[in-house]
Amino acid sequence: MSLPDLNIDHIKCKVDTGARTSALHAFFVEPLVENGIQRVRFGIRPLQNNPSVERICHADVLDERVVADSGGHRERRFVIATTIEVSGASFSAEVTLTDRETMRFRMLLGRTALCDRFHVDPARSYLTGRPRLGTA
Repeated sequence: MSLPDLNIDHIKCKVDTGARTSALHAFFVEPLVENGIQRVRFGIRPLQNNPSVERICHADVLDERVVADSGGHRERRFVIATTIEVSGASFSAEVTLTDRETMRFRMLLGRTALCDRFHVDPARSYLTGRPRLGTA
């Protein structure tokens, strides 16, 4: 999967139908205002096993929401919109920014992004290809 608006060519992502909104790993998040527009600056380490690869990104803020993770912990997160490319499809989706450093996947693709685009087979994995060795 890739996030072209954020200059991310490859990121390991998990389809998560239990999550309403998609979530993206950000190791820092800084709100700012540019030309009167609320924006956010954030850092991404897209490759799970290679923390030396970092991208510093900027995006307009769509919203701030309190999101509960799978453990029930509530956190206020910034929400951005970005283009997602997966399996030949390209679409815009809302994504929350959160620290996923200790998680197995740098991104979760939630059910709102999946709706009317994909069918999920919970018995299958890596249908768009396995991660390249040493990169994800």
